[in-house]
Amino acid sequence: MKKNLTILLSLALVLALFSGCTGTTVVYSPVITEAAPSTSADSTAATSAAGAVKTGLAIIPTIGESVSATAEAEGEAKYDVTVVAVTVTDDGIIESCIIDSIPASVKFDTTGAITSDLNAPVPTKNELGEQYGMKAYGGAKYEWNEQVAALAAYAQGKTVEQLRSGAITEAGMAADADLASTATIYLGGFVSAVEAAVANAAHMGAQSGDQLKLATMNQVSDSTPADAENAGLAQLDATVTAMTMDGETITSCYIDSLQAKINFDQTGTITTDLAAPVLTKNQLGENYGMKAWGGAKFEWNEQAASFAAYVTGKTAAEVSGIAVDEKTAPADADLSSSVTISIAGFQALIAKAAAGN
Repeated sequence: MKKNLTILLSLALVLALFSGCTGTTVVYSPVITEAAPSTSADSTAATSAAGAVKTGLAIIPTIGESVSATAEAEGEAKYDVTVVAVTVTDDGIIESCIIDSIPASVKFDTTGAITSDLNAPVPTKNELGEQYGMKAYGGAKYEWNEQVAALAAYAQGKTVEQLRSGAITEAGMAADADLASTATIYLGGFVSAVEAAVANAAHMGAQSGDQLKLATMNQVSDSTPADAENAGLAQLDATVTAMTMDGETITSCYIDSLQAKINFDQTGTITTDLAAPVLTKNQLGENYGMKAWGGAKFEWNEQAASFAAYVTGKTAAEVSGIAVDEKTAPADADLSSSVTISIAGFQALIAKAAAGN
């Protein structure tokens, strides 16, 4: 840049996640002047030849197997949420890939009372490992986490087109002989989730060779029983990050969150349309309503993007040490100018991602 000139630079940070064919693209465009430090866009331009890669995340929820309560069996709000993190080159080659899934459940009876322990942990299938039970109860040779790890490893070094054409049959089962020797489960949905993560990928600072991380924080504790005045609510809250690291330094960070709600009445009958799409907060964008209903200056997706950009270049320890006020909102002036929500959950998520994988 020439000195003594003021340059307006639009930095487009695209955060889009797809559920089926639905998605909302979020564009965050701060104005940077000459006096400001180099932006990530400057960095990308300067380092792309040296191996910059895109970071992508996809969250694909399904709730269609939920059932109402009957005299014979409890009702169940059943969630199966596939999450995928990737790094991708500009040529569309998947450099690294992690696949996981969140199996969550809230049970209720014919009086609308919740019978599940709402404070119990909600681990992912990778976290469950052999406790998921495909070997013990299903007679499988390989556990779920081992099978999706085989697919993730197969995806590395390939484009989505190569993955889709070589990995699976028309029926969604493993087509490649080596892959089929480990992965015997249906893979079609996971391949589609990898494709969505690649489509969502953007340059956020990661370089080729950085370590990819995927972490989730999940709970169902906001669920409530039905009564004469209010419908019952089974609610899964899942916050997810795809993050890359070079040693202890965060080189890119992508955050999204899912708030999946299923209502039921006082007889335990589900009243939610189970075929309707369940969108993440990034997908909802302004429809999430923090501006319209909460009077916020920035929507949730914008605040999550600002936090992710702020922690890029820091260590996980530095992120844990970000000062907060009594409401756990950021106390740092630079961060609090665009992030007014509690960041305690984000800080815990970053710490978990840094420690895992």
